[in-house]
Amino acid sequence: QVHLAESGGGRVQAGGSLRLSCAISGRMFSSYTLAWFRRAPGKEREFVAGIRWFGSITDYSDPVKGRFTVSRDNAANTMYLQMNGLKPEDTAVYYCAARTYPEVLTNEGDYDYWGQGTQVTVSS
Repeated sequence: QVHLAESGGGRVQAGGSLRLSCAISGRMFSSYTLAWFRRAPGKEREFVAGIRWFGSITDYSDPVKGRFTVSRDNAANTMYLQMNGLKPEDTAVYYCAARTYPEVLTNEGDYDYWGQGTQVTVSS
């Protein structure tokens, strides 16, 4: 069993930065994959970025490529999402998720564990 807890959300002006954290409790295996998703008001939850628990494979959605960076600290059992150049359209609840297989997939149905989410609001 894996438990995930997001933190670091808040309100920021357009062009600003935030760093989200996802604290992980429970045993993580080398085959696991982590990801960030987000749900904007009135929209479906969408993939943002993903990373293997071991190795260097990452993936990003097109809207955030070049602005967001996903990383992890295995010793601290934490995943991060550094968000730079924030835009009002990045406003959403951000969730971290984990799956027990090694592929970074973009469909939320492929993930087994979810955090409660953290709100990010970007004002223009």
